[in-house]
Amino acid sequence: MVAITATVRRRVTEDRVTVSIPSYGSPHSIVDRTKVNRGQQIELSGEVTRIDDEKVTIDLGPPVTVDTDKVGLVEKYRPQKRKKPLRDRVD
Repeated sequence: MVAITATVRRRVTEDRVTVSIPSYGSPHSIVDRTKVNRGQQIELSGEVTRIDDEKVTIDLGPPVTVDTDKVGLVEKYRPQKRKKPLRDRVD
């Protein structure tokens, strides 16, 4: 899981705001129930879906592609633990 620091642009409705994400070309709208103010920094987190050279695509609802230097690691990837071994045990 990774995070991006975005800046709140304006409130669209009572529960939605638009944010400006660095190195992302268009505004992004998110649900906000915490009542943030214009110009405030907010952290958006999501899973990495793709990595290309200097760009990273993150799933924030719709996929968002940003520069790698704008992304911070929140949680290291750990594969799921297997409940059953891959091979049968030989006694």
